Amino acid sequence: MSTPDAEPTTALPAMAPHLRALRRRASLTLEAAARSAGLSPAYLSRLETGQRQPSLPMLLALARVYGTTVSELLGETSAVRDAVVRAGDMEPTEAGGWTYVQAGAAGRGMQALRVRVPHGAQGDIVRVHPGEEWLYVLKGRLRLTLGDSTHLLDPGDSAHFDSLTPHRIAARDVSGVDLLFVHTLLQSPTATLCLGPNPGDTP
Repeated sequence: MSTPDAEPTTALPAMAPHLRALRRRASLTLEAAARSAGLSPAYLSRLETGQRQPSLPMLLALARVYGTTVSELLGETSAVRDAVVRAGDMEPTEAGGWTYVQAGAAGRGMQALRVRVPHGAQGDIVRVHPGEEWLYVLKGRLRLTLGDSTHLLDPGDSAHFDSLTPHRIAARDVSGVDLLFVHTLLQSPTATLCLGPNPGDTP
């Protein structure tokens, strides 16, 4: 797997040391962690040194591999697991063209996000991994591919599916789509399999 040298570098320096620390906490070598997440070791090394910015699917994959949450990958910690999440306490994060905001507390078995998917971002990557996903369309129209079936979801529509079903999420219109997204965090040696373009080529 390779990553184009021409790819722009957008670092998340605060996240990089956490990625390395969490990998070591999981007792995984760089090669083993990269293989489980569907990345090349060189690309994972660039993420750990802050030279590359991961996409949301990459963050989800690494969180599953390390048995943690996206919040912890980003270095966000919460001393108390508060049941209420205030809108003003969660800052948006951009990754791979997606914009997302944590909608739940860190350290939970499920992860809740508010996600903004622009048109054309990550739409050609098919994902397969253990767990379940639930999504709800807030604004815009979503194209959801599950196996051999394609569904168009309008605002108010939702989907709940087994993540072992090959799936792809893309904005139907150029205006993009806003989602509520909930997924389970399951650790597995085959946490993410990409059936589309090489994941190392898509930050």
